[in-house]
Amino acid sequence: MWNILLFTAGFLALAVALLGVRVFFVKGGRFPSMHIGDNKYLRKKGISCAVSTDAQERKEKGI
Repeated sequence: MWNILLFTAGFLALAVALLGVRVFFVKGGRFPSMHIGDNKYLRKKGISCAVSTDAQERKEKGI
């Protein structure tokens, strides 16, 4: 039982460390944005998130 818990804790620590390489070791590094509106390819196709689309439609309708 303890072996599994220690293995899991070690695996999670390794995963967090590897995901944070850019944040920890690059000056001014940060995690990449996962927001749809920040994706260049989706913006080029005219796709945005539901919240942004809803806000735009409310503004156009004057609600």
